[in-house]
Amino acid sequence: MWVPRVIGLVLIALGGVWIAQGVGALHGSVMTGRPGYTVLGVVLVAGGVALLVLGLRGRPRD
Repeated sequence: MWVPRVIGLVLIALGGVWIAQGVGALHGSVMTGRPGYTVLGVVLVAGGVALLVLGLRGRPRD
């Protein structure tokens, strides 16, 4: 099951960017310095980790 793994990795990357913008570490966006995006980023990272774990657990064992 590669789809959940890929989606999980994308969510982790996107969440990381949102966290960085929310805390003001990544400049150049209207999202910079807004704490709401930090919270959304954490939620995305958590969801991405969950999908990644499910995708890794769901693969068949040989």
